[in-house]
Amino acid sequence: MAFYEHIFIARQDIQPQQVDAISKDLTKIIEDNGGKVTKTEQWGLRVLAYRIKKYKKGHYVLFNIDGSADTVAELERNERLHEDIVRFMTIRVDVLEQGDSVVLRSKDRDGRPSRFENRNDRPPRFENKTSANVKPAASAKPTAAE
Repeated sequence: MAFYEHIFIARQDIQPQQVDAISKDLTKIIEDNGGKVTKTEQWGLRVLAYRIKKYKKGHYVLFNIDGSADTVAELERNERLHEDIVRFMTIRVDVLEQGDSVVLRSKDRDGRPSRFENRNDRPPRFENKTSANVKPAASAKPTAAE
């Protein structure tokens, strides 16, 4: 048996419950063909890098699969027939990653605030130290033409 990471993207206009149902159906297909899904991660609705079939967003789901090449071939055949799946990709790996994937870890960011939070709490970028030492400009004197 080999290890695979499999990601599929579902249409943006379906509900998260429907994505769960699709994931369960695909997991059943894998298990019926002698494989095993060791981890399932739902990354949520994310923006695509480019439009695919007129969609700008998609629901991303990651599977870690322990199975044969025939199992993955059957999974991909069913995904080609599924109307809600926009794209999929399978990669064979030597070792399956334990714990959260990089995408989920980057969402969490170890409890640090994102760069857009607390913008008003930051100190100013630079201080104009010379403005306190500069005297106000003298008022302009009226000219003879006025």
